Amino acid sequence: MAEQTEKAFLKQPKKTGKGKRPGKGGNRFWKSIGLGYKTPRDAIEGTYIDKKCPFTGNVSIRGRILAGTCHSAKMNKSILVRRNYLHYIKKYENRHSNIAAHVSPCFRVKEGDHVIIGQCRPLSKTKRLNVLKVIPAGSSSAFGKKAFTGSLSLILMIG
Repeated sequence: MAEQTEKAFLKQPKKTGKGKRPGKGGNRFWKSIGLGYKTPRDAIEGTYIDKKCPFTGNVSIRGRILAGTCHSAKMNKSILVRRNYLHYIKKYENRHSNIAAHVSPCFRVKEGDHVIIGQCRPLSKTKRLNVLKVIPAGSSSAFGKKAFTGSLSLILMIG
């Protein structure tokens, strides 16, 4: 049975279609959101129930796809994503914006992780985005790296 942590008993809605595949514990509904993002293994094999999950719930991703860094992961099923941008004013050079996003239980997000979030329908008063992919903070495939570091080391070796 599913992990029940809320006061109300939760279950997946009765859906039939392509995404419903039989597994060990019976049928579990999951879907591919498209856009080149893979469905996480925990969404397919997990037992969680989240109606706002883009992989197992009733939410479609459409509109903008944004990237940022997890600034706070203290809320239940929610994170704050910090997006840095440059608005050049001599006195105030670096600027940022904080965006609230929904995190499905199939992701384990910690502060400092890089996340890719996609726009969906309004999920609450402030949440309109859903986490699609998590890149751990120490991994080498992070998108925040400088592009010229490889060529700089090559120049130092030749020179």
